[in-house]
Amino acid sequence: MKWANVFAVCLIVCGPTYAATGKLLATPGVSQVEGSAGGGIVPWAQLAGYASEDEWSASGFCSRASLKDYQLDVCGVQANLFNRVELSFARQNFDVDALNLDIEQDIVGAKVRLYGDIVYSKYPQLSFGIQHKSLDDATVANLLGAEDDSGTDYYLAASKLHLGALGGYNWFWNITMRHSRANQLGILGYGGTNDSAPWQLEASSAVFLSRHWAVGAEYRQKSNNLGLGESDWKDVFVAWIPNKSVSVTAAWLDLGKIAGQPSQTGWYLSVTGYF
Repeated sequence: MKWANVFAVCLIVCGPTYAATGKLLATPGVSQVEGSAGGGIVPWAQLAGYASEDEWSASGFCSRASLKDYQLDVCGVQANLFNRVELSFARQNFDVDALNLDIEQDIVGAKVRLYGDIVYSKYPQLSFGIQHKSLDDATVANLLGAEDDSGTDYYLAASKLHLGALGGYNWFWNITMRHSRANQLGILGYGGTNDSAPWQLEASSAVFLSRHWAVGAEYRQKSNNLGLGESDWKDVFVAWIPNKSVSVTAAWLDLGKIAGQPSQTGWYLSVTGYF
């Protein structure tokens, strides 16, 4: 699906008439590559959009990760229902240029806020999420030894924003525990002959240099179900949030080895529009 098409659909379905502005600027985070609100590679406890407890909101995003041997394009939409439930859909297209091959995957997600608020509650905001993923074509996954062409991830995320905590700057952190059998987000299928521990740690941290700019880093632990030496993911990012209508995130990625190809580093760019 083309980037422009997703934004057009969101504009028609969501419409700026229903824009929600109940939360502080930047508190929803940005859009994660699997469709959830969060950082680029890690879902956070926050829900997408600026809806407060008596509002609903919608958002649309597109992202691109350009690596040494691969490219991942993602577009999706998100809805926030009364700051309690987040619903999301994302379409991933993984391009293997050397083989003239595209691998496509759909991800349907839901997240429920269980406790708190990242700013106002004493303890971190806590949310539970699920992401159901399904490949359009599992030929490559099957050749590599994957057991399934679809799977469901479950995660528990805790997030907190500390105002003026670092030399007067706001400091944010998130820790996520994920249960998953996915290989490279599921793009290479689910499970395998070398099934490893299904629980994985993910973490993010950022410092707000102003109301509109944040810099940070992320880490995502990965399994090695296929025995191909799947590496943990890391990134360093900068986010620009000029207003409550748009956010832009750029990052440097180090995704290690993917499908046996080492040193998969590159850049990432994501744009989210809020309605």
